[in-house]
Amino acid sequence: MTEHLSEAVATKAWSGRFSEPVSDLVKRYTASVSFDQRMAHQDIRGSLAHARMLARQNIISAADFSAIESGLATISSEIARGEFVWNLDDEDVHLNIEKRLTALVGDAGKRLHTGRSRNDQVATDIRLWLRDEIDAIDALLLAYQVALLDLAGRHAETPLPGFTHLQVAQPVTFGHHLLAYYEMARRDRERLSDCRHRVNRLPLGAAALAGTSFPIDRESVAAELGFEAICENSLDAVSDRDFAIEFTAAAALIMLHISRFSEELVLWMSPRVGFIDIADRFCTGSSIMPQKKNPDVPELARGKTGRVFGDLMGLLTLMKGQPLAYNKDNQEDKEPLFDSVDTVRDTLRIFAEMVPGISVKPDAMLAALGQGFATATDLADYLVKKGLPFRDAHEAVARAVRAADAHGCDLANLSLGELQAYSALIDEDVFAVLTVEGSLAARDHIGGTAPAQVRSAIARARAALQSAAD
Repeated sequence: MTEHLSEAVATKAWSGRFSEPVSDLVKRYTASVSFDQRMAHQDIRGSLAHARMLARQNIISAADFSAIESGLATISSEIARGEFVWNLDDEDVHLNIEKRLTALVGDAGKRLHTGRSRNDQVATDIRLWLRDEIDAIDALLLAYQVALLDLAGRHAETPLPGFTHLQVAQPVTFGHHLLAYYEMARRDRERLSDCRHRVNRLPLGAAALAGTSFPIDRESVAAELGFEAICENSLDAVSDRDFAIEFTAAAALIMLHISRFSEELVLWMSPRVGFIDIADRFCTGSSIMPQKKNPDVPELARGKTGRVFGDLMGLLTLMKGQPLAYNKDNQEDKEPLFDSVDTVRDTLRIFAEMVPGISVKPDAMLAALGQGFATATDLADYLVKKGLPFRDAHEAVARAVRAADAHGCDLANLSLGELQAYSALIDEDVFAVLTVEGSLAARDHIGGTAPAQVRSAIARARAALQSAAD
């Protein structure tokens, strides 16, 4: 009985300390292999670099390194073909790979873990994985930006009501409006790039928490794996996940921006507004109402934004009470991180494809501009240019608006005599000011909505994207 018990305990890499096997309930509760196996290729990359360094430092033999390299190549191929058998008893991605390696190459596989711990190993794997994902998300943000620029370029002169408080405020162009989301995406990419620098630091070599007594060369491992720097403190290296939190915060902002755009797409597509239509392939119907065409993609993106916000809150809460150094709590860092990455990637991929499928209805946009006295500010500016103080001009135009509202017409439909009742400074040239085209053209400065400025902004954006690509 004792011999059988010892064999059961000995199946674990850390089992020598224990006198009884882990219960099946605890195995299921503590295992992470069901979700951390997605880091398998990063785990193998890190292990190869570590083994190469061990051989270079004469910590393991060249023959052992050769066997490890060959075995890891076999495992990598098995994983790629879907033939690798993941075992819950082996807890996580690291021990699954190590056990298979040992089965393939014997004692050489047992020497791979020399000078490291699963603590610095998993921290390295996460950073390698997240670095790859940041690069993939950046490419998707770029595709989304290009789609926005293309659509904006086709509508640099298309008038659209600009809103504040969801009330018609001033005329803008649809292209100018889209460029606002381009700018949000530009800052999203800047945040990701900045975050990537802090992700791209090597924890390997910190071992469990205090470093290792073996003569390792962390710099060479960092160089081989493409890390920009080394984590300077072993306790910090294995225990903190602020880089993951920072990424998830950046991801939450990406989704926030997508959600704002989604809200507008849903509103614009409503028949009561009717500014746009979204291609059928991005919409769904109703099981009971045959006429329905629902903007499910932007609606779901709005909903998934809350999911990423939750991932961020989960990671913050996970870390807030942990003493140094590594704690098992940190196993819970992966699922919210993975979920935020998956959600952002899927959302950006579909939006980059959906934006080119947006069709614009300029007549509906122009008609809406006639419903909210959109050129009232232009009339106030006109009076200021004639010499009237702005506050007096504001008051005069407000009274003119009240009169037009009572007549059920726009300011431009009032006669010259009616307008002059509010200021003697008003003359025939006022009607050019009160047109949508005149309002748009007047805002002819960098950042303004004049069509010429919109086209210039698009050209600058394209040049910046090309320069970054070069």
